[in-house]
Formats: sequence, C-alpha cells, structure tokens
Amino acid sequence: MAEEILRTEGLCKRFGSLEVLRGVSISVFRQEIVSVIGPSGSGKSTFLRCLNWLERPTSGQIMLAGQDIASLSGAQLRAARRGMGVVFQGYNLLMQKTVAENVAFPLRLEKGYDRAAVQARVAELLAIVGLEDRAGAYPAQLSGGQKQRVAIARALATQPEMLLCDEPTSALDPLTTKSMLALLTDINKKLGVTIIIITHELSVVQAICSHVAVISEGRLAESGAVADVFGSPRSAVTKLLLGREE
Repeated sequence: MAEEILRTEGLCKRFGSLEVLRGVSISVFRQEIVSVIGPSGSGKSTFLRCLNWLERPTSGQIMLAGQDIASLSGAQLRAARRGMGVVFQGYNLLMQKTVAENVAFPLRLEKGYDRAAVQARVAELLAIVGLEDRAGAYPAQLSGGQKQRVAIARALATQPEMLLCDEPTSALDPLTTKSMLALLTDINKKLGVTIIIITHELSVVQAICSHVAVISEGRLAESGAVADVFGSPRSAVTKLLLGREE
C-alpha cells in the first residue's frame, strides 16, 4: 500500500478580507506525480506556498509524513522545508552568479558540505539535468528551458523527498516542454522524488501525472486519478477546463 507523504486538512488562507483558500483537503502519496489545476486566480500558487510554509495558513493542517508542520520548532521546520524543493514560476535564479554557483547556493547554507563536497554535488546535479557543459555560464546566457533545468537542479541540491513546481512549463515552447516533462519523470523514477505540479496546462497533467486535484475559487472541486477525473468529470469547473461544459 502506498505511503502518505503529505496531507492537508481544511486548509484556509486569508489575505485581509480576501479568502484565497477555503478548506482544501488533499492527500499525496510517496513517489506520485500529482497536479493541482484550476482557473487563474483559483488559489493554486497560494496552496503551493502554504505547503512549505512560505505562506502561513490561516487555519487548517498540513501533515508532512504524519507530523503537523505547525507544531514543529524552528530547527525542525527548517529541516522539513529542506525536504521540499521548490521550483518557482519565474526561475528565481541569481543573475550575477554562474549556473554552478546558483546550484551550490542551498548547499552553502548547509552544514557538512565542504568545498569539495559542494563541487561534487553540483557536478552530480548538473549531470542529472543535462547541463554539465554550462556550469560556468550565467543565467542571461541560457534559454528558458536551461534556466528551468538550473532551477530544478538547485531545488534538488539538499536531496528533498518532494519537489514543488509552480507552472514549470508555462514559459516554454512545446518541444522544450516535452523535454522538461521527460526530465521530471526521470527524476521521479530514478530518485524516488514525489512531485507536485501547479499548472493550468491539461497536456502536462495527462502526460506525466497519476493524480489531479482541481481547485476553483479556493475550494477543492474534485480530486482523484487523472484517468477518472478527466474521463468522468463531476464538477462544473473540471468540465469547463476540459471543454465539456454543459
């Protein structure tokens, strides 16, 4: 039986009087690739930011491997967040640092990595994402797909169990998108990393995801196996996203 790695229960998030998340409850199991989809402004990115406490939920629970994140001490929370690598929509690379220096950045904040260990880990990560020959390049010299690969390598630096990806293919052309999805699938299979993808692209969900959660106006509209949800959508928003509105 698959082991649950993450669960949210009644997750709510307010910004002043604006209620962005309204009681979202989902479960994610180890080594799955799960997508969270929904219309623009539905709360998808806020949901992702709550998962690793970049945004503190207003109410509800986030259980990580059975632990309530809200109950963790500062040191425990930092350790938990290291276990969740984040790939941001805009790459968030340090423009004045090389590819290798960007990937090394999280490791330089960690204890136990001397110069040689950092160099070895960076070389390993660049090989995983296929950028061994671009270690000395700067972000401005890279294509969008290459920048995303650097962002993925950096997110994997601390050997997280989970990768949180916010619209990882939204700025990429179809061919680059295909290679990016192949890379994420490879990381999932070879490294055993659980992946959660925020996206509005149904093709991404159908290509690599096993399960999907549909969010609309801050609420969970439906969730389940991709084949079930897309094959027999129950909610109006899912039907709309699939072009099957009644």
